[in-house]
Amino acid sequence: MLNDITLGQYFPGTSPIHRMDPRMKLILTIIYIVGVFLVKSFAGYAVAFLFLYLIVRIAEIPFKYLIKGVKPLRFIIIFTFLLNLFFLTGETPLLDIGPVHLTREALFNAVYFSLRLVFLVMGTSVLTLTTSPVQLTDALERLLHPLQRFHFPAHELAMMMTIALRFIPTLLDETDKIQKAQMARGADFESGNLIQRAKAMIPLLVPLFVSSFRRANDLAMAMEARCYRGGDHRTRLRELRYTRLDAVAAVVMCGFIVVIILEGRIFG
Repeated sequence: MLNDITLGQYFPGTSPIHRMDPRMKLILTIIYIVGVFLVKSFAGYAVAFLFLYLIVRIAEIPFKYLIKGVKPLRFIIIFTFLLNLFFLTGETPLLDIGPVHLTREALFNAVYFSLRLVFLVMGTSVLTLTTSPVQLTDALERLLHPLQRFHFPAHELAMMMTIALRFIPTLLDETDKIQKAQMARGADFESGNLIQRAKAMIPLLVPLFVSSFRRANDLAMAMEARCYRGGDHRTRLRELRYTRLDAVAAVVMCGFIVVIILEGRIFG
C-alpha cells in the first residue's frame, strides 16, 4: 500500500503540461477541484473524468499512476460512501428492512461524495507529478507574495509546505524499510483485532518518528551551513513567466467550468 502513494512524487517530462508556469498549474488545479464540487449529475462526472484523462494523456503520464494514488484511500472512500448512504435521508425509498432505510437520494449523494474524493486526489496528483518541488515552491511563494504587506511569511510557508510534500515519498520508503525490518524480527502487523494491530504499530511508529526528527535536524543544519536565507533578497535560476501555453490552458479550463455549469442547469 505504501508504494501506491503518488502524492509528492515528480514524473519528469517535456510535455506541454510540464512546460506550463507552475503558478498557472496550481491555480487551474484549484479551479478544477471547485468545478468537480459543482457537478450535480453522472454526466458531469463523466465530463470531469474525460477532461482529466485528456490532461493525463497530454502530460504523457501513465494513467495507472493516478489509480495507484487512489488505492491507499479506498478505506476512506468506502467509509464516506457508507456514511452518506445510511445517514442521509430522502423521499424515494429503495430499501426499508428493520433499522436499515435506504433512499435514492442518499445513494446518489454517497456516489457523488465518493467520486469527489477520487477526483480530488487525481487532480492533485497530476499537479505534483508534472511540477518539481522547486517549481512548486516558487509558485506558492509568488502567489502568496501580496500577503507580505500584512507581514505574512509567504516564503517560509511555501518552503515548509514544499518540504513536507517532498518528503512524503522519502518517509514512505523509510516506513517500508522499518516495517520489513520489524517483520524480519517477528513483528506481526496483520493479525489480531483492532487494538492489537494498533499496539503492533508502536515498534513501527517510534523508529519512524526518530528518523523523521533526525532528517529534519540534518536538513536544518545543511541549510544553515550553506547560509540559506529566505525572503525578497533571494535570486532564482529560472524566473517564472506566463506564456501563450498558459493562456490556452486557462481558456480550456474556463470552457470546462462553463460546461459544468450548463450541465448543472440541465441535469441538476
